[in-house]
Amino acid sequence: MHKRLDKGIFLGIIGNILFVLFGLICYIFYVSYEPESVHSKILEALAYISEFSGFIILIYSGWLMFSAVRMRSWLKFGFSAYIALEAVMMFLEINTTRFSFYAPYSLMLAIIHSVLSAVVCFSFIQLDPDKSKFEVVVIVCTGIMLGGMFGNIMGIRVYFSIMSNAVGFSILFAAIRYLLKREEIEIDCHGDNARVNEYSSSTFFGESNNKTDEK
Repeated sequence: MHKRLDKGIFLGIIGNILFVLFGLICYIFYVSYEPESVHSKILEALAYISEFSGFIILIYSGWLMFSAVRMRSWLKFGFSAYIALEAVMMFLEINTTRFSFYAPYSLMLAIIHSVLSAVVCFSFIQLDPDKSKFEVVVIVCTGIMLGGMFGNIMGIRVYFSIMSNAVGFSILFAAIRYLLKREEIEIDCHGDNARVNEYSSSTFFGESNNKTDEK
């Protein structure tokens, strides 16, 4: 496996686990929230730490993966936009009292957030679209992210959707790493031999002449 790709995938798992941690901290924070209390300030600080750490790790993870992988511009753009979107959503989620325009219980917000995240997740199928095992993994993880919108129906804030996305991407990256190590999928990277045959004009005509001679 390409070392840079492997490291990027591993850090992607770590970054998303930190986002899951952010969601759990938000749950405790809002269940036990008391203005100006010490424990609320500690939880808020922990939420910022998990958000910032996860954000930085995912940026580095994305850079490692996408500088290693050939082509796939839409995937690279989509995942980069997803990281930025999650950072904004998490910042607003932990600062609800400071921004009156933010509606953490909005069904439309939950749906849009889940659908956009699911589209980005599904785009990872470009890494190796011909392997059925990988297709199943991508579809399952996409379903997990779409399920995040049901948190709103249960009366849970948008952090449930953020946490669902992080769980989905953690599983996706872990599965990619597992399948790569077992050589059940192939991801063409810079520095590897391309998986396409390249023919020069001389090679083509040479083969044609050989076939004519044989006849």
